[in-house]
Amino acid sequence: MQPKKKKYDITLLAALLFLVVFGLIILYSTSAYNGEVKFNDAFYYLKKQLFATCLGAAGMFFVAEMDYRVWKHAAFLGYFTAILLAVAVLFVGEEYNGSKRWLSLGPFSFQPSEFAKVAVILFLACIVSERAKEMGKFRSLFRVMVLILPIVGLVGSNNLSTAIIILGIGVVVVFVASPKYGQFIFMGALGGGFMTIFLALESYRLERLEIWRNPEKFEKGYQTLQGLYAIGSGGLFGRGLGESVQKLGFVPEAQNDMIFSIICEELGLFGAGFVLILFLILLFKNILYHSLQILSYLLPSSFFKYHEIYLHFCFIRFSWFHIFLLFYSFTSILAI
Repeated sequence: MQPKKKKYDITLLAALLFLVVFGLIILYSTSAYNGEVKFNDAFYYLKKQLFATCLGAAGMFFVAEMDYRVWKHAAFLGYFTAILLAVAVLFVGEEYNGSKRWLSLGPFSFQPSEFAKVAVILFLACIVSERAKEMGKFRSLFRVMVLILPIVGLVGSNNLSTAIIILGIGVVVVFVASPKYGQFIFMGALGGGFMTIFLALESYRLERLEIWRNPEKFEKGYQTLQGLYAIGSGGLFGRGLGESVQKLGFVPEAQNDMIFSIICEELGLFGAGFVLILFLILLFKNILYHSLQILSYLLPSSFFKYHEIYLHFCFIRFSWFHIFLLFYSFTSILAI
């Protein structure tokens, strides 16, 4: 009997491929000026991104052929590796634009906080599956959340937005795994208190919130204001691909965090909306449709030791409330 051939979701792959190609095009459009000024090479940023894209594509197809159960053996090692890398950033990390977030290995550099996101997902999946029967108890939920606080604190010391995302990942995982809602009210209040203390420890964190609310009142709000100018000047259909004015030194680091503002300026509301629609396709196809499709295979396995009754309950609980939560988390990440 021949092994069953794997089928790929054509819609998902098409949306992903379009986003990758579009991303490379808009990256060149946005970064050519900065590349020419800083490195005397208009293709500098595009070449770096092309290299990363090729590595990512190879990794994607390699992982797609693997049995997901293999990853449970790497869950704990991956999490502790993430903690060690986060500690290494504090001592030997490279500072860029006033923030120490990068580690360099010869000609290569990377952000350990990005590795931490994946490590936390695998780690929590392993923990939750082993404690499936206990996930209805507040004590178990609290213990699971406490386990990720070390990495949240380490990452948050130099990258607050990523720390919030990692904490959000933990909340979503335990929320979906728990059969009760009420206890999350207390956890939310506890998390709010933790974030308040965390923000208050460094004055610049609260200052950044104030800058976000009222950028025109602060000198450091310059980047935000220039980004808003770019978005507003794009109108409905934009200035045209490659015709952005704000990328010519007005928006600092336009090819990085502020690239979406340049998309709005060059392609307008319709172009930016189309990009968001593609992201929504990825969201619903990958998280909602495929999650429900493979959940029946994952939960009864040795990696996810759920009983059949709990499996049925999980399907009932995966309601529009969960969809709203996932959608809100996704859009928050895009905003950050």
